[in-house]
Amino acid sequence: MSKVPQITLAFWVLKILATTLGETGGDLVSMTLGLGYAAATGLFFAVFLALASGQVLARRFYPFLYWGVVLATTTVGTTISDFLDRTAGLGYLGGAAVLSATLAAVLAAWRLTLGAIASDHISDRRHESFYWLTILVSNTLGTALGDFLADDSGLGYGGGALLIGALIAAVAGAHRFTRLPKTLLFWVAFVLTRPLGATVGDLLTKPHAKGGLDLGTIPASALIALAVVVGVTVVYRGGRGAAGASA
Repeated sequence: MSKVPQITLAFWVLKILATTLGETGGDLVSMTLGLGYAAATGLFFAVFLALASGQVLARRFYPFLYWGVVLATTTVGTTISDFLDRTAGLGYLGGAAVLSATLAAVLAAWRLTLGAIASDHISDRRHESFYWLTILVSNTLGTALGDFLADDSGLGYGGGALLIGALIAAVAGAHRFTRLPKTLLFWVAFVLTRPLGATVGDLLTKPHAKGGLDLGTIPASALIALAVVVGVTVVYRGGRGAAGASA
């Protein structure tokens, strides 16, 4: 039995909500609470390891556990990216370049080690370990790209979100109308939904002077967390959207 959900529109909506919460939640702990990027990364990485271990050891698909691990990758991805970009001084483009190379290396290792890269059917623990490592790096890379679009590109939060949305629509069109490998398109979309969540999260929390709505990290995180809980409950009620089906 596969331990990942069906790849449907609901999956992508939940992914965007989770990545937005990862942005606001990561900023809440590292900046609002003053923990700092390094300490927040250590905290979130410990949470990720605990949840990911439970997910890999589980014998079937548990919706809240699965999306809990996704959320953990987005929060730790936010703080890792911020640490590389700001504390380590790589900048957004430098951090994105390092993370892009890391993602390519992880995918290559997955392909060379196990013979195939999967996305919509994961039942083997070795594949699942690579799956979650890829998700962690993808969400970290997406954070760096989102910050670059929002802060350095001149597009601002709204413009960055619109650009990423257009790119995601292009990937969806390629999935529908071309013969490009579906697994490749899945991972491209997975990376792109992270900067969309990052820019939307910044749009909600940053002050008006920086082009945001100035909701604050605590109210924004609480509202998005509620939306994630309601979304997971509704989507997977009665076994709907459970694992096993193809994209």
